[in-house]
Amino acid sequence: MASPEVLWMSMAGVVSLALGLIAARKDVAAAHGLDKLVALAFVFYAAPLAVFGAEHLTDAADIMQLIPSWIPARLFWAYFVGVALIAAGLSLSLKRYLRLTGSLVALMFFLFVVVMHIPGVVGHPQDRFFWAIVFRDSSFGAGALALAGAITPGSSSGHGNLAVTVARVIFGVTLLVYGVEHFLHPAFAPGVPLQKLAPAWVPLPRLWAYIAGTVELVTGTAILLNRYTRKAAVIAGLLMVLLTLVLYVPILAMARSAEDMVVGLNYVFDTLLYGGAVLLLAFALPTDRSAHNFKA
Repeated sequence: MASPEVLWMSMAGVVSLALGLIAARKDVAAAHGLDKLVALAFVFYAAPLAVFGAEHLTDAADIMQLIPSWIPARLFWAYFVGVALIAAGLSLSLKRYLRLTGSLVALMFFLFVVVMHIPGVVGHPQDRFFWAIVFRDSSFGAGALALAGAITPGSSSGHGNLAVTVARVIFGVTLLVYGVEHFLHPAFAPGVPLQKLAPAWVPLPRLWAYIAGTVELVTGTAILLNRYTRKAAVIAGLLMVLLTLVLYVPILAMARSAEDMVVGLNYVFDTLLYGGAVLLLAFALPTDRSAHNFKA
């Protein structure tokens, strides 16, 4: 039988995906082509937050070990972040109070980077995985920041919006770094370059790494230079969603132990969260945001 951690993480993901798909159905129906993917940005971003919130609540004793020892009441903060993640996932799934949620989620991820990940890089400057996590969580925060900036009353849309500009630069740099990583280390699973090697059942694994790296380099360059920015963000999001479906979901399906299932769930929803984050950047540069149904 699945462990409580696997059970509640899975249930949180299923419920959040279902709520998000129901809430997004009109936007998806009204969108055309790849804009349908942008209409699903909230779903792809919200479900992983709920999953990771459930992980915090069911494995708080281990999660708290990731919190720096100088922070008091670490167990409390593990539970607090878990509740906050689930609340944020619910808000984004239902498209309610998005400006507040986007602002707080962005702040949370940027605090993770400053408090936990940058010290990790300082302590292990030669370890590329510490750098990958800094860029990953910065991008997670950038997606929420772009959302909050885009729907702030009175703010300019797109290119003149400071929050969107900051998010765009973060994504551009991150995608360039990740693209280079895939060419330097093609044996590792593509997407977000973490410690998982490509499974033996994947045909031509290096080819897929090179394809993913090329897409990341091209889209990262376009986003950083602010040329075809929205289209590049949509393509980068599509890459991450496809990798989630064709690579990481099968990895999860092949897991047999509870530990492997938790790892598999983390890779599935990490990659989907990145896809959702970069699609939120695309949402922040819409042609007509008035067609979307949400409460700022």
